[in-house]
Amino acid sequence: MAEGKKRTGTGIVIGVVGTLLVVFAAGLIVAYTGAYNVAATRDHTAFGRWALGTTMENSIQRRADGIEAPVSFSEAQIASGARRYKAMCAHCHAGPGIERAEWAEGMLPQPPHLTEHGNEWAPEEIFWILNHGIKMSGMPAFGPTHEDEALWEITAFVRALPGMTTEQYKAYGEPAEQGGAGHGH
Repeated sequence: MAEGKKRTGTGIVIGVVGTLLVVFAAGLIVAYTGAYNVAATRDHTAFGRWALGTTMENSIQRRADGIEAPVSFSEAQIASGARRYKAMCAHCHAGPGIERAEWAEGMLPQPPHLTEHGNEWAPEEIFWILNHGIKMSGMPAFGPTHEDEALWEITAFVRALPGMTTEQYKAYGEPAEQGGAGHGH
């Protein structure tokens, strides 16, 4: 009886290893033949969208877990963040009463409209995204060129965006001057 169980266990291991080798070989075939269409004009499959979205959300949540956000944000931080947002983010993520830039419509995945989705992320997660960016999404990492204070200001504004009116958005003034660290990108 023990010998039969041993063979069954060995068979399962061989089956798992064989399946993994087939999946790996299929991945290599797709990679080396160019079978997967990487064009931004072609949407991902439903499974691809789910896999990439789930991976991104879980990765950000895990890595942002140790970040301590300010307890609250001041109006001055939100106002400064608004100017930075208008210079660095609005062309992709839009704003109340404004659409994203025409060229950003060609991005895949589409950058979320933060007026609708800005509160779906915790402040620590927004800060992490701003700091590190997101691979293969068009979202740059601003951490290497901007100080934490600037990233927290943008975070403050993004958290304030949902529910903001067009008039409130316009009242924050012109975009921040583009330039060195902490000013635009």
